[in-house]
Amino acid sequence: MSRRAEPRTFFVSRIGAISLHRIAACSFLFFMTVILKPLAAQQVGTYGQTPEVVQLPASGRTMEPTGSVSSQQTTSTGTGSSILQPSVTVTGIYQGSIPGAPVSTGPVRLSLADAVKRGVVTNLGIVTSGVSTSIVRAERAQALSQLFPQITASIGATETQINLATYGLNSLGSAIGISSSIIGPFSYVQAQANFNWNALSVTNLRNYQAANKVEQASALSERDTRELVVLAVGGTYLQVISAAARIEAQRVQVKYAQATYDQASTQLTAGTNTRVDLTRSLVQLQSEQEKLLALQGDYDQQRISFARLIGLPQDADVIFTEQLASTDLQPVDEATALGSAVKHRWDLRSAEAQMHAAEQTVSAARSERLPSISFNGYYGATGPRPDDSHGVFVASGTLSIPVFDGGKISADVQQARATLSQRQAEYQDQKAKVEQDVRTALIQLRTALGQVKLAESNRQYARETLTQVNDRFDAGVTNTVEVVQAQQQEASAENDYISGLFSLNLARLTLARAEGDVETELSSLFPGDKH
Repeated sequence: MSRRAEPRTFFVSRIGAISLHRIAACSFLFFMTVILKPLAAQQVGTYGQTPEVVQLPASGRTMEPTGSVSSQQTTSTGTGSSILQPSVTVTGIYQGSIPGAPVSTGPVRLSLADAVKRGVVTNLGIVTSGVSTSIVRAERAQALSQLFPQITASIGATETQINLATYGLNSLGSAIGISSSIIGPFSYVQAQANFNWNALSVTNLRNYQAANKVEQASALSERDTRELVVLAVGGTYLQVISAAARIEAQRVQVKYAQATYDQASTQLTAGTNTRVDLTRSLVQLQSEQEKLLALQGDYDQQRISFARLIGLPQDADVIFTEQLASTDLQPVDEATALGSAVKHRWDLRSAEAQMHAAEQTVSAARSERLPSISFNGYYGATGPRPDDSHGVFVASGTLSIPVFDGGKISADVQQARATLSQRQAEYQDQKAKVEQDVRTALIQLRTALGQVKLAESNRQYARETLTQVNDRFDAGVTNTVEVVQAQQQEASAENDYISGLFSLNLARLTLARAEGDVETELSSLFPGDKH
């Protein structure tokens, strides 16, 4: 006869109200610990963060390389002459370079075009500007990524064991028929793909548009850096060849002084001259030799500095193939030059792009007040073993509406507006600087043209005077005082002419830079100036 199973009855009254409440709380805590914790681990990143504005630096000039390139035209007033003193100043990273292409052993012939071609590749200003552009391009890509879904995949295996006593659940085990407070060990595996997407966020869109403008500004700034490098290399090249021209002119002065000394020595031996004249001519000869040594030392230093600009070995034997020359120039209309500068100056266009980027940032800050929509979820499989798993998923959509943020959005808008004000001021200042550069370059060009014409005429007269004085000295009708004075006048006139040529060619290069097209116009600046 079969034995019938008797139902077992669990009486709540045997536990008591307080114990029942405790069991309910413990059961809830157990459920949260054992069941929901693994589920939470599956749903990493389910809810998207609230979009926030990406603030820009207050100044848009922070991406510019630390350094400058400028040309000057000053006046040096000496005894009996007033000459222009042109110069090129290169500071900061524009002074350095990275090693360029190897050069052959022996003399290296280098034209102005070749030097510029090498400089725009190796100059440290170009390298640094390129790195900055790459960084900004990466930041733009990061802003763009916020507009697309973010998908991640994960595979994991977990084994765990729980001690109920740790959570104060000792009584739970006996209440539900478990003799021990230790649960487990038990394990599970999971494989899932997580999905997060801020599908509608005006703030993220405006952040991307601002980053896009910043990238444009960086690219324009890089083009302007090329212009500065061309000015640095071209101006320094002219400065070096003008120093070489002064050396050649000074060697002629040494020859003149040597000839005068030799003639005075011959006349003294013949009894037709005094020792005072011989001593005076010797002092003049040694003075000219000292000047030659000083000019040679200055030239060697400039040559080393120039080699650093374009990545040449500093001990390279460079032969500069260009020479200073005067050419007829067509009058330059000021309005045309100003219009060309406003249209082509890369630094002005970069400042304008920086201003537009700040405008987008203000819009992004205001958009923080708008609702945003995001979609989140995951899909995967989980179970005690890979062959005993089942699909699980979560899909959710969220509409986020800002209600109260303690004034954060207002502060973001205020900061963005302050940045915009700074960028607008910098843009207006850059427009004024562009105009100043053009007007200054035109003044330098007109002054240099007049200087060259007068210096060329003065040089011819000084040479004629020196020839006549030498003839008089050879004939014995004058002494070395008049000869020394004539030599000094001829040397001064020659120096004025060299300075005028340097100033003229540098002014042409500076004007092309002021108009924003120096690299394009470089080939037409010095046509035919080859040895």
